[in-house]
Amino acid sequence: METVRDFMSTELTVLSPDENVLRAMRLLIERELSGAPVLDDRGNLLGVLTQRDCLTVAFRTSYHGDAAATVSEYMTREVETVDADVTLVEVIERFYESPRRRFPVLEAGQVVGLISRRDVLRAFLEMI
Repeated sequence: METVRDFMSTELTVLSPDENVLRAMRLLIERELSGAPVLDDRGNLLGVLTQRDCLTVAFRTSYHGDAAATVSEYMTREVETVDADVTLVEVIERFYESPRRRFPVLEAGQVVGLISRRDVLRAFLEMI
């Protein structure tokens, strides 16, 4: 059975929690990413900065005049993850039940990739 490991993206753009959130937003836009994992110095997953989080930055800075700060102030901290050995069918079910567009993929507690809805649909089409 095909697993997440077979279809996940392994060339990741990762962000630091102390990184300037505007710089992180530019990086997401330039690389056409809908989000990126936020890791500490040891590679532990702290959260994900998503386009939705970036909209919060845009709203607060333009409407309320708040100064943009760091990624850690805006990132989503409650992150749904999947194990690298989860089957394709299991991850399809997870996406079906979740509003998330991507899941960080973990192996031994460390981020080893990302799996997106697009990755899963591409894998499904390759299998049929």
